[in-house]
Amino acid sequence: MSRKLDLRTGRPVWSAYRAPAVPTASLTRDVKTDVLIIGMGISGAMMAEALTADGHSVIGIDRRGPLKGSTPATTALVQFEIDQPLSTLSKMIGKGPAEQAWRRSRLAVSNLAARIAELGINCGPSRTQSLYLAGTVLGPSELRDEADARRQAGIAATYLTPAPLAETFGIDRDGAILSHGNIALDPRKLTAGLLLEALERKARFYAPVEATTIEDSADEVVVATRDGQTITARHVVLATGYELVDVVPAAAHQIISTWAMATRSQSRKIWPRAAFIWEASDPYLYMRATADGRVICGGEDEDFVDETRRDRLIAEKSARISEKLGRLFPHLDVRPEFAWAGSFGTTTTGLPYIGAIPRHPRIHAVMGYGGNGITFSQIASEIVSASINGLEDTDARLFAFNR
Repeated sequence: MSRKLDLRTGRPVWSAYRAPAVPTASLTRDVKTDVLIIGMGISGAMMAEALTADGHSVIGIDRRGPLKGSTPATTALVQFEIDQPLSTLSKMIGKGPAEQAWRRSRLAVSNLAARIAELGINCGPSRTQSLYLAGTVLGPSELRDEADARRQAGIAATYLTPAPLAETFGIDRDGAILSHGNIALDPRKLTAGLLLEALERKARFYAPVEATTIEDSADEVVVATRDGQTITARHVVLATGYELVDVVPAAAHQIISTWAMATRSQSRKIWPRAAFIWEASDPYLYMRATADGRVICGGEDEDFVDETRRDRLIAEKSARISEKLGRLFPHLDVRPEFAWAGSFGTTTTGLPYIGAIPRHPRIHAVMGYGGNGITFSQIASEIVSASINGLEDTDARLFAFNR
């Protein structure tokens, strides 16, 4: 199994809000199930909900416990815009596949919103506009081309020149793309809600349980755990986030470090329409508001995974993020009340790897989420559940390990 990572440090803003408890049991004997899900964060929760809805018996395990890995560190800008702009991704993988990846991402956000509403999960979801600001990677002319590329793919996009950007949103930049239909939510409450829904359908959750070895054959997978018990399943789903497992092939994937901060609640209006805001820059800045008036802001990513070095930079990075936020919105109180660091996985294309592992058809994995973790978790729950049901998702090849 994988090297263990200290996935996050500091105090994420979601600790200020109470999420429902998810009960787990101790694993005291060998057990069997249709599907074993390793990992009980947002990816594992979506998978558990989807598979139990399809009638499968499901066991979930986690070496920490539910909601205790990367999930609390997310800033939860649930958006369809992939890290690689559509115009850039088209040059990397071709126009047709790039457009379909963006369309599928757009559909996933709508599907997630509908699922939250259908299940009545109390995670504070609100449909939110997004602004993609001109920056060092894409300037005004490139942003115009990007907006055109999105519209050609059937994805609504409006290019804003500086005057309407300033008038409507109070932002002084050379241009921006305005998008609609993304979601702001509380990721811990969403994860807990999905896990509790799966429990209602007789899923079994055990924690803390650490998987140590995976042995697969033609008709089953046997997973050994550190305390000696085994779990036998027809299928295993590795929802281990950014802790990679040895059986997963070395793909174009790397772990990097990121930082985020959140302000105190502010009674004054934060910015018009509380849109998501992110920059076409490197390093980029991104921000959102919470329902009670905090500003969550992050970025400053760096290409290293040393947790000690990452954690030492929390104060410096949060101060730099705070300063950038203050330059964009001088009227805000940008002092950090919460500051944290985390590790996350990226890929060259910005697309995740989802699906059965080559030569291991009963072991499914999801990895490489980048800035779209929750959106890609939704796609993963759709693709993997279809595969386990003996069906083929029409977009599975876009995200497959052997693509």
